[in-house]
Amino acid sequence: MRVLVVGAGAIGGYFGGRMLQAGRDITFLVRPRRASELASAGLVIKSPNGDITLRNPPTVQADKLTDKFDVVLLSCKAFDLDDAIKSFAPAVGDKTAIIPLLNGMLHLDALDKKFGSAHVLGGLCAIAATLNEAREVVQLQPMQSLGFGERAGGISDRVRAIAETFSAINGAAASDHIMQDMWEKWVFLASLAASTSLMRTSVGNILAAPGGKDFLLGILDECSAIAADAGHMPAGPFFQRTRGLLTTEGSPMTASMFRDIKAGLPVEADHVIGDLIVRADRANIPVQRLRTAYTHLKAYEKQRSA
Repeated sequence: MRVLVVGAGAIGGYFGGRMLQAGRDITFLVRPRRASELASAGLVIKSPNGDITLRNPPTVQADKLTDKFDVVLLSCKAFDLDDAIKSFAPAVGDKTAIIPLLNGMLHLDALDKKFGSAHVLGGLCAIAATLNEAREVVQLQPMQSLGFGERAGGISDRVRAIAETFSAINGAAASDHIMQDMWEKWVFLASLAASTSLMRTSVGNILAAPGGKDFLLGILDECSAIAADAGHMPAGPFFQRTRGLLTTEGSPMTASMFRDIKAGLPVEADHVIGDLIVRADRANIPVQRLRTAYTHLKAYEKQRSA
């Protein structure tokens, strides 16, 4: 099975690198700068799960992409989605499956419009990873997971085949309820991103402030109500762990969105928070905490663009 990994940054580089390490047929779609880095130093992964340097990993640039692939693994940020779609479109054939690892749901509409829903699976991942100054992939914690599946539910033959290829990744698994998984992750991520970005601090510090716990649980309730209206009420083990993570005293946890703000980088305000508010308005669900966080994020974007 031929897999095209779009990008070789922290997420694509890690998951694609682990599959390449196991001998899977992996090609990275990269920009010229990243292609040069990989040709020179290789794909370097530093991880609690084992370091590896993969010399001369297979790469292709968008203007040279002509082959069709069985799977496209897409891990870009939401604000890069349009450019990413243009870059990997030539790789999508009649039987290509696209697995997007973006947060939220808006990206599914864009991918469906371009390629048709039959090509687009559900997907999500959890990993703490970054590129360091040497452009090496650094996994910060040993925990990792990658899920994928048919958006209509069940386990199809193509998902079974993908699962065999992706079995090279610890924590990768097919899901027969991927949309529920995606909604539950979205609820957690939006709650964490909205609160830590707005308060500019960690979960533990928010909990220690007057009204902090009420705010955290209130924003979790708002996000959960939107998911419930969509038919995906968070109620299983994942949600219980999520609630626990947001109420752990002294927790240093912050969202990557907060860390991006501190670094002056773009944020996924519309994709992660704004789309939830749109859905809440349609269902007449009050989400005052989410609105406050969204206003904050849009003000940051305005300031950054200036």
